[in-house]
Amino acid sequence: MAEPATATLASALAAFADGTSYEALPGDVTGSVRQRVLDIVGLCVAAHRLPTSAAITAHVAEQGGRPQAHVIGGGATAVPAPLAALANGVLAHSLDYDDTHLPSVLHPSASVVPAALAAGELAGASGRETVRAIALGLEVCVRLGMAGYDEEAGNSTFFEHGQHATSICGTLGGAVAAGVLLGLDEGGLTDVLGIAASTASGIIESNRTGGTVKRLHCGWAAQAAVTAAQLAARGFTGPPTVLEGRFGFFRAFLHGVYEPAGITRGLGSQWAVPGIFFKPYPANHFTHAAVDAALELRRRGLDPERVASVTLGVPAPVIRTIGQPIERKRAPESGYQAQFSGPFAVAAALYGDGNGLGVGLADYTDELARDPRRRALMAKVEVVPDDWATAVFPHQFPARLTVVDTEGRTWRAEVPANRGGPLRPLSERDLELKFRDNAAGRLPEAAARTVMERVRRLDTLHNIRELLCPLAEFDHGSATAGKESGVGRANGRRQQR
Repeated sequence: MAEPATATLASALAAFADGTSYEALPGDVTGSVRQRVLDIVGLCVAAHRLPTSAAITAHVAEQGGRPQAHVIGGGATAVPAPLAALANGVLAHSLDYDDTHLPSVLHPSASVVPAALAAGELAGASGRETVRAIALGLEVCVRLGMAGYDEEAGNSTFFEHGQHATSICGTLGGAVAAGVLLGLDEGGLTDVLGIAASTASGIIESNRTGGTVKRLHCGWAAQAAVTAAQLAARGFTGPPTVLEGRFGFFRAFLHGVYEPAGITRGLGSQWAVPGIFFKPYPANHFTHAAVDAALELRRRGLDPERVASVTLGVPAPVIRTIGQPIERKRAPESGYQAQFSGPFAVAAALYGDGNGLGVGLADYTDELARDPRRRALMAKVEVVPDDWATAVFPHQFPARLTVVDTEGRTWRAEVPANRGGPLRPLSERDLELKFRDNAAGRLPEAAARTVMERVRRLDTLHNIRELLCPLAEFDHGSATAGKESGVGRANGRRQQR
């Protein structure tokens, strides 16, 4: 393996990962990791309602190879570890319900956790070793994302280039997690970053004009991460200057415009992991404050049948995702399109049955996207830029909702901070409720209780497989029936970013 080059960014990350023991992890970091593992495995269970999930599990099952790790819901037969990471990464990201780091606006856990679970099974790792690896991988992922965050523009440079920072940075973060579990030292982890960077990818055009390929991104990232770690363990090497070099990661992806301090500042002493936002609602994160605002007006007694007009004020940069073209956002054709609609977020909150944490998967179906009452309400919603909200973005995704009813009364609600983040954290009870909602109808209640109990004491498990065994087989529902309860049909046409 290459000798560690201490003067490079990759070697700094490798030294951090190699030199940070489990005992050195702050308690809020290990607690956060346990919560994220529960969140991700619940999302993997819930995602089995999708035809794309049936497709990826069938694809993996057909590949053959050594039985090394398990696909959640894929049955008792193990598959090669990179393929288990592929399938679980696809499942984790498919519902747009996985966690988000701000202001980098990437989703770290959907790549890192599947990569670590697969590598952990392969290595026979303990729960404690897996928690450590996930913490390190998440931190690396977020710091790479922050290196590509443009403070002046208030946006990710990855995103401005049409690149999916989630899967690009997730490949490297997942590779560090997998490499730690496979026993790589500082030199080997420098190599694994150098290898993984050549496999990192993700184009987000599907958010604009359709396709379900985005669901594959975190799976590809997790698969590439485990593969990179395996290859580094077998002697493949990577350039120590892979990140900042003339032909390196930041030149290739960001045209050389990046912030190296985003990687090194406070590395090992200031942790980003506990501040990653959980999603309380199964929709694009830009819509969440709209849900909260509408739920608040509903609690005050607003009757959706007596709404005359609605103005949803949001940060200017998010309008292209949740408000344009407005005709399509007012009339989504599927539950999947509804996830990216500001008008639907308002309708879901005002008409919903209080599923999940206020709005849940049951509120984002094909049928409800086309529901005449919701369509009538959505037709009255204007999505407009709000200077107050824009000033806070992207550290939060605020919203201001103003409703005039048919009697001429004005109702207002303002949501400055997203639920699920450090300012409005979800409790353990909230996260377990989300897990139960995701597992309902698929994972038997006894198995769900077992999973929650084992996650609570994840650090004490002798082998990470103890967590995965209850998740191997369950009722998949009607994943191949052509409908996607919770997210709409598989084609996911014309999502506007």
